[in-house]
Amino acid sequence: MDTEKTTNYQLSTTEYVNVIGAGLAGCEAAYQLSKRGIKVRLYESKPLKKSPAHHSDLLCEIVCSNSFKANRVNSAAGLLKQEMRTLGSLLLQCADKCAVPAGGALAVDREQFSAMVTEAIRNDPSIEIVAEEVEDIPTDAITIIATGPLTHDKLSSAIAERFGESLRFFDAAAPIVSADSIDMEHAFFESRYGKGGGEDYLNCPMNKAEYEAFYEALVTAERAPVHEFDVMNPKVYEGCMPIEVMAQRGADTIRFGPMKPVGLRDPHTGHRPWAVLQLRKENAAATMYNLVGFQTNLKFGEQKRVFSMIPALHDAEFLRYGVMHRNTFINSPQILDSDYSVKENKNLFFAGQLTGVEGYMESASSGLLCGINAARALSGQAAVTLPATTMMGALSRYISDPYVADFQPMGANFGILPELLNRPRDKAERGQAYADRALSDLEDFIKTMQL
Repeated sequence: MDTEKTTNYQLSTTEYVNVIGAGLAGCEAAYQLSKRGIKVRLYESKPLKKSPAHHSDLLCEIVCSNSFKANRVNSAAGLLKQEMRTLGSLLLQCADKCAVPAGGALAVDREQFSAMVTEAIRNDPSIEIVAEEVEDIPTDAITIIATGPLTHDKLSSAIAERFGESLRFFDAAAPIVSADSIDMEHAFFESRYGKGGGEDYLNCPMNKAEYEAFYEALVTAERAPVHEFDVMNPKVYEGCMPIEVMAQRGADTIRFGPMKPVGLRDPHTGHRPWAVLQLRKENAAATMYNLVGFQTNLKFGEQKRVFSMIPALHDAEFLRYGVMHRNTFINSPQILDSDYSVKENKNLFFAGQLTGVEGYMESASSGLLCGINAARALSGQAAVTLPATTMMGALSRYISDPYVADFQPMGANFGILPELLNRPRDKAERGQAYADRALSDLEDFIKTMQL
């Protein structure tokens, strides 16, 4: 960092660890450091400055879906969460306490979740929250950069200048509607194939004529401008593809995707619908519902017009419209080691979606490991990478693998784990075998390394 540059924030001394960004990864990292007796200066630009996608002054704000994906341990997402629980994750403790029904998924009341994490961090005597925007990469202390996919321009430029041009793509969030504005004469509660609780999902069915009219309106609707971002060559992550972009691939694409009717029977007709929009509870009180899979960049008025064509939503009150925002990540395979530290600077770490891990818990898991390793670095111990058989270890290895070509974000999946010696044919049994191996290896690793 150029010593001639002036900065408007106070950098920590060597008795502290800097954590830049108080999202999921940053809060988890700060907590893990504090738990190990390390003082933390947690820098957060809110409430002074917010990104286009952030609205709350709380820490750890969730801006997209309120679902943390599958919770069962024999799934990739569930295994990741169980590993984090084993390592004492703050975010999983909070998520489990404010969960809302979501079938086999772990979904949370987003306000309760953010408030609970914020309270834990603010009440921690070892964590000092500094409400300032960091514009350069600190060099005077061990630092974790966890500013997320919406890193503010000045720090983003500093990172690009130091490590080369970042990659960018666009991420989209789904609308939320008021529960009491949904027409229940045209909706019914049921999970696909009867899995999970009977009222975990509220289904909004459509017949063939209704769907075709809706589809035509969707693909011709006017989209919101994204002029504040680099639109010359936008990349849209497949996992958050806007519904209108997906629909342009063909009339049946979304009917075999987020609007698939399989495993459902409309009690009003006794038959399977032609297409179905599923709604998921957004909060514990079930006063708000999220349009599952309906991330969008349509103009707000167009969202109201087009989505209201779905019979159950003909008079829906939209509490939040969908938005599209920039997502940024570094070329981690060329920059980071598998402990999330920079290859040529073991006192500098990156955590969260900025590293190319994709997903809420994936981001938090990287913060967890960064917190552990920053604490070890401060005490002169070598950094650790979790076993390759664990989901956390496999993710950190994937994003740091220099042989990965055309690097793109990666979420938890069994494909990044080493193959099983005796691979069961049954999918559930195979998932359980992966989980048993991972959790056993993790327990042994924790004991050996005294984590």
